[in-house]
Amino acid sequence: MVTRRLWKSLATGILLLGSTALASAGGTLRVGMTASDIPLTTGQTDNGGEGMRFLGYTAYDSLIEWDLTTSDKPSTIIPGLATSWTVDATDKTKWTFKLRPGVKFHDGSEFNADTVVWNFEKLLNKDAAQFDPRQSAQGRSRIPAVASYKAIDPLTVEIVTKTPDATLPYQLAWIMMSSPANWEKQGKNWDNYAKSPSGTGPWKIVSFVPREKAEMVPNADYWDKTRVPKLDKLVVIPLPEPSARVAALRSGQVDWIEAPAPDTVPSLKSAGFKIVTNAYPHNWTWHLSRVEGSPWNDIRVRKAANLAVDREGMKELLSGLMIPAEGFMPPGHQWFGKPTFKLKYDPEAAKKLLAEAGYSPAKPLETKILISPSGSGQMLPLPMNEFVQQNLAEVGIKVSFEVVEWNTLINIWRAGAKHESSKGATGMNYTYFIQDPFTGFMRHLQCNLAPPAGTNWGYYCDPAMDKLFDEVRTTFDPAAQQKTLEKIHEKYVDEALFLMVTHDVNARAMSAKVKGFVQAQNWFQNFSSITMD
Repeated sequence: MVTRRLWKSLATGILLLGSTALASAGGTLRVGMTASDIPLTTGQTDNGGEGMRFLGYTAYDSLIEWDLTTSDKPSTIIPGLATSWTVDATDKTKWTFKLRPGVKFHDGSEFNADTVVWNFEKLLNKDAAQFDPRQSAQGRSRIPAVASYKAIDPLTVEIVTKTPDATLPYQLAWIMMSSPANWEKQGKNWDNYAKSPSGTGPWKIVSFVPREKAEMVPNADYWDKTRVPKLDKLVVIPLPEPSARVAALRSGQVDWIEAPAPDTVPSLKSAGFKIVTNAYPHNWTWHLSRVEGSPWNDIRVRKAANLAVDREGMKELLSGLMIPAEGFMPPGHQWFGKPTFKLKYDPEAAKKLLAEAGYSPAKPLETKILISPSGSGQMLPLPMNEFVQQNLAEVGIKVSFEVVEWNTLINIWRAGAKHESSKGATGMNYTYFIQDPFTGFMRHLQCNLAPPAGTNWGYYCDPAMDKLFDEVRTTFDPAAQQKTLEKIHEKYVDEALFLMVTHDVNARAMSAKVKGFVQAQNWFQNFSSITMD
C-alpha cells in the first residue's frame, strides 16, 4: 500500500525531475544560411554580414557591440568588452577604452589589454607572428582610422587615430577578439585554430565541417548573464539556393531559413511556418565604377538607370518583401535629408537622358555587371538582377552579367574595379550594411579608401564629398553630425552615385517550434533568447 507520505515524495521527485528536464531542454536550432560555405571561425569572419551574424557575434565579442534586444527601433552601439570609452578633450585623436574585468576566453585564458593589442596586430601588423592574411582581408578595411594602439594597464587600452575621427566606435564594433593563448596552444597556426576556436562570446564553436555545418553550444560562463543561450545547441548549415532552403525547412532538415523565396511565403504561412520581417539598415544596389572610360561617369547615364527601374514591379516579384528605394538610405531615415532627384519609374525621362548622352534602344549602351547567385544580404540576386537588366534594356542600356560566387565577389570588391578580377565590369551588385556613418557612407566613396587602402571599389573621388566626410569625423556633437550626414545623403541621391533599387526587410521563415526570437533592426541578431518548443 502506498502511503500519503510516499505519494508526496514520488510527486515531489517527479516535479523535480520535470523541472530539471525543462531547464535543460532548450533544444537544438538548425539554421539554413544563404552562404555557400561555413564562414571563417577564427574571429574575423568572411561571407559578409551573414558570416558575422552566425560565426562572429555568436562565438566572439568586440570592444563595442550592438544592442540587439529590441525590434521597435534601430540598434545603437553599447559597451561590449569595453565598459566605457572617451576621447581626449585636447587631442581628439586619442581614445581611452576601459575593459571589462573578469572576462575569460572559452579556453579559460584571461581577456585583458594585452590581448586587445595582440588582436589588432593579427590584422594590421604584417610582421607580427600572429598576423593572419585571411582575417586581415576581412578586418583591416573596417578600421581605417586606427594609427596605433597600446596597453596602458591590464584593463586600459589607448587607441590613436590618424586624424580626429568620431566614427571610431562604430569601426571597432567589427573587430572580434580571438584568444592568443589558444593560438599558442594550436601551434601558432590559424588553420589549426579554426578547427578548435576560442572567443569570449555567448556560444562555443564545438565542430565544423566545411560546406556542411558548424555546431555551437552555450558558454555557461558568459559575462553577460542575460545573453547566456537558452538553447542546447545552435547549428548553421550553408544552403545557398532559395529552393533548397525552403525544401529543407518543409522537410524538417532545418528549423529556420534566411531569405525564403518570396513566391513560397504564402504556402509556408499556410503550412504553419512563421515569416518574420523587420526594417533593417540594408540596401540593394549596383556599385558603379568611376574609372576612366566607365559609362557611369556621365550623370545622365546614372540618372537614366535609376529612372528606368520599376521598383513597384520588383516589389510584386518579391511578394512585397522589400521597401522600394528612394535613396541610399531608406525612406524616413534620420540621415535622409531633402534630395531633389526623385527615384521614380519614368522610362521616358530615362530615354531622354540617354539620348542626350548618345544612346537609345536602337543604339544601346553596352556594359557588364558583376553579380552573385546568392550571399549575405543579396536577397534573390539572380531574378532581381534579371528584372533590372530587362528594365534597363527597354530604355537603351544593354547589360551582360559576370556571375561569380559570393565570397569571390567580396574579394573582387576588395580588389577594386581596376583589378583584373573585375574582368572589365563597370559595376557590381553589392548589398550594403548602412547602420553607421563609416560603413554606411565613407568606405564606399572616400578618395583615399580606394583599393588596396579600402573598399571604394569604383574609385570615385570628389573633394567636395571628402570634405563632408571630414566634417563627420571631426564633429563630435551628434546633432551637428546628423546635419552633415543629411548633406552627404542628398549628394548620394542628387548625383545618382549608385543604382539604388531596394531595401530588404530581412525576411526569415521558421518553424512554429522556434520561440523567443526578437528580430532586431540590425544585420546581426541575438540567438541567446531562443528556445525550441
